[in-house]
Amino acid sequence: MLTRKQSELLRFINERMKETGVPPSFDEMKDALDLRSKSGIHRLIIALEERGFIRRLPNRARAIEVLRMPGGDAEARGRRFEPSVIEGDLGRVRAPAPSREDEPREIVAIPVMGRIAAGTPISALQNRSHTIALPPEMLPQGEHYALEVRGDSMIEAGIFEADTVVIRRQDTAETGDIVVALIDDEEATLKRLRRRGASIALEAANPAYETRIFGPDRVRIQGKLVGLFRRY
Repeated sequence: MLTRKQSELLRFINERMKETGVPPSFDEMKDALDLRSKSGIHRLIIALEERGFIRRLPNRARAIEVLRMPGGDAEARGRRFEPSVIEGDLGRVRAPAPSREDEPREIVAIPVMGRIAAGTPISALQNRSHTIALPPEMLPQGEHYALEVRGDSMIEAGIFEADTVVIRRQDTAETGDIVVALIDDEEATLKRLRRRGASIALEAANPAYETRIFGPDRVRIQGKLVGLFRRY
């Protein structure tokens, strides 16, 4: 899964390659994305390469090859792409569960969309990897997705490294909710939300981590924690 800036850069590189056959320079990328420094471009390039969207060719200046585009062939032909941070079919995918004929049941297949940091924020939301199956009575109404937890900042809330959290997709939350928060449209983290006047505080559940406070325009809510899946 790509962030907004990663998607914008990938689209810009792809369009420039189709127009000229030559990848844009770092200065051109910086200007196109309205970034202040080329270090931000370097970070985005690394992220795109790690996710398999581009490849940098060794020993050649400005040598970047676009391997794929989000959305498949239609996107690669230039269809308008308006990314959201969490993509894919996040609705309930129902599949029949084995059961006796006199006890028909169904399960809900929840897509696992990647990893989320419960610690220092990281680029978190990646491609859908697999699904987990849960009984529908365990889920509230709404659209759901799951994320694998990395980090220990929420251990006092009972959320540990390698847990899988189930998130209801929503863009609002109440003070005290544990949420997926997107910071500056770039980094995602799992934290408890606190409202402090016009500001938003993202609070860890581990005294080793400081509470981080942001202006309301810097944080977007991507969902609320509604469940947790743990393997032993």
